[in-house]
Amino acid sequence: MKIVVCVKQVPDTTNIKVDPETGTLKRETAGTVMNPFDMYAIEEGLRLKEKLGGTVTVVSMGLPMAKDMLKIAIGMGADEAVLLSDRRLAGSDTWATSYALAKTCEKLGYDVILFGKQAVDGDTAQVGPSTAAYLNAPQITWVKKIREINEKEIIAERLMEDGTDVVKASLPVVLTVVKEINEPRLESLKGKMRAKKYEVPTWTLDDIAGDEAMVGVKNSPTRVNKSWTPVREFGKAELISGADAAETADKLYVKLKELGFVK
Repeated sequence: MKIVVCVKQVPDTTNIKVDPETGTLKRETAGTVMNPFDMYAIEEGLRLKEKLGGTVTVVSMGLPMAKDMLKIAIGMGADEAVLLSDRRLAGSDTWATSYALAKTCEKLGYDVILFGKQAVDGDTAQVGPSTAAYLNAPQITWVKKIREINEKEIIAERLMEDGTDVVKASLPVVLTVVKEINEPRLESLKGKMRAKKYEVPTWTLDDIAGDEAMVGVKNSPTRVNKSWTPVREFGKAELISGADAAETADKLYVKLKELGFVK
């Protein structure tokens, strides 16, 4: 079974600083780590390999420094890693990124593609489902448990706000996983030794037969104009209470109407 895990390098959330003039993230000072949710995707890929046989290939799209992150996956037990890096991909939004990852997975070949449920820097949760759409493949999002899987189909539990859905899909399939699915393993000593010697190949847009008109900041339909840190104001909270829940609700409604939130 061919298992592909897509991962992302994100800013280290313990050391984030924002440029006060532009309101944008200072990426040069933030440091980088592997997106935490992607660790669970790697672990699940490794477990599927241990159960069914096959190979695990970890893929990332980003800057050359992402090779160090991919070596962590090799240390955990992944068979191969590929970095998709090309100046023409710079500034790609989720739509363009999904296209590039889909073309990469097509070149690799796949039975199962795994993503973390979302990246902690963007929190859109769009890339996994969008990649599935480009591949015209079935998808199951927010997977908390794989009940059964074989060469033809999968039955998985999907975490929902009000409980759990049980979903069946045919293979090949795209999955996004939540942290409840497993506990990621640490890199083994043998894995670290292999990772140290492992040379991560770099693919370009040409290597995946990608269309330049589909990627990059110029071809991305969305733009980030500005980001900023919310200013927290103290002393402006108002406590609304009543004799019972109905009276409290009535008072809240009146207040919201005064503020223009309801008509």
